[in-house]
Amino acid sequence: MCGVVGIVSRSEVAPMIYDGLTLLQHRGQDAAGIATSDSESFHLRKQLGLVRDVFREQHMLSLRGSMGIGHVRYPTAGSQDRELAQPMYVNSPYGISISHNGNLTNAEELKRDLRRKDLRHLNTESDSEVLLNVFAHELQSQGSVRPGYKEIFEAVRATQKRVRGAYSVVLMINGIGVVGFRDPNGIRPLILGSKENDLLGSDYVLASESTVLDVLGFNVIDDVKPGEAIFLDESGNMKREGCASDIAHTPCIFEYVYLARPDAKIDEISVHKSRMRMGDFLAKKIKKNHSSLEIDVVIPIPDSSTTSALQLALTLGKEYRQGFVKNRYIGRTFIMPFQEKREKSVRQKLNPIDFEFRGKKVLLVDDSIVRGTTSRQIIQMARQAGAKKVYFASASPAIRFQNVYGIDMAATTELVAHNRSEEEIKELIGADELIYQDLNDLIEAVKYGNPNIDKFECSVFDGQYVTADIDQIYLQKLEENRSDTKKKARN
Repeated sequence: MCGVVGIVSRSEVAPMIYDGLTLLQHRGQDAAGIATSDSESFHLRKQLGLVRDVFREQHMLSLRGSMGIGHVRYPTAGSQDRELAQPMYVNSPYGISISHNGNLTNAEELKRDLRRKDLRHLNTESDSEVLLNVFAHELQSQGSVRPGYKEIFEAVRATQKRVRGAYSVVLMINGIGVVGFRDPNGIRPLILGSKENDLLGSDYVLASESTVLDVLGFNVIDDVKPGEAIFLDESGNMKREGCASDIAHTPCIFEYVYLARPDAKIDEISVHKSRMRMGDFLAKKIKKNHSSLEIDVVIPIPDSSTTSALQLALTLGKEYRQGFVKNRYIGRTFIMPFQEKREKSVRQKLNPIDFEFRGKKVLLVDDSIVRGTTSRQIIQMARQAGAKKVYFASASPAIRFQNVYGIDMAATTELVAHNRSEEEIKELIGADELIYQDLNDLIEAVKYGNPNIDKFECSVFDGQYVTADIDQIYLQKLEENRSDTKKKARN
């Protein structure tokens, strides 16, 4: 997962993009970048680190222009390298930069075609650079000295015919405008907003989550539809058009479980309300299948499980308490690149309040269980704090398969639920009882917010991939790249 922002305004955009990226910091803590255009020149600042550390006053002053794009990146199978930070830039044609959230599943094939047929140079192994060069080639093929929305939409249409996988993209064409588009399955989120500018006319924004629009004072126009492209020219005019013929809207369900902020809406579905319903369904399962559990108190693993845990406690009629103090200055352990960093960060990040555990039978609630190491450490903390019994509930089902659409969870062999029964997982993490959400209930909890969505991308739970190009060879290569051993070798 990553976070993207694109803004076209009648005033300087860099401060707004900076604020937007801070609101999306949860989507990536590895690197940040902003690119702007003042019609004549292109300006770029990107670096490894958090948004607040990457940009200083002198950088913001240099990022001149009334249109721009931004990006926050999280560690993926690639190395932690500044060259992999975004936005990425190519000077031909026109000067184009990209911010991309997702993953191309046919990147290797595209790399060969770009080098041998399109005669374009690639400087990194990033699939974002691949996507940038595919679009640049297709836009150049339109043969226009200064492309308008018709040529740009044709380039998007041609790009979508070539690339497969997940992509929510904002591109900036120097001196021309900002383009945003989404893959035909709408796997990764992208939303469009506008507001009236004091200088007359409208400002427009494209962002990964609606919270950016809310805080920056933009009104939501619409979610970018699967396969749709948005063109915002430098004069503040907006055009939109569907550019893919084979549409099958299947947004990533893990956005609602963990990735997105609770105050966001994605595809018209409130993340917060979805998590409330997850808590309801989980409570009903406990009542039905685990009625013998004597639960004294429900305690969330902060933060993304807090909403589900509170609703679960209310539905069960049990006491709800905040039993862990969270260090807000430690990043999300889920996206830490190496196991030892993840384990160390858990201890630095969470500390139990002893009297909330002492002598009690505690139900801990988390959003998900990935590798199991975090869950095991947290259960140990609860026991050390004096808990009499420690039950563990996950607001999502068991994660048993790799994600190929932009979430670098772990190699399959590192997933605690892969090829293990729930009883085996319970023993491994040291819980007295383990309760997983049922997949059908999770889907229902999210779908309730928008009944028009028939299907979600749930591959981490069921191993069913919505693009038809995922085979065992692809998964095996991904497995090798994602292992901690391979990551260490690259770094």
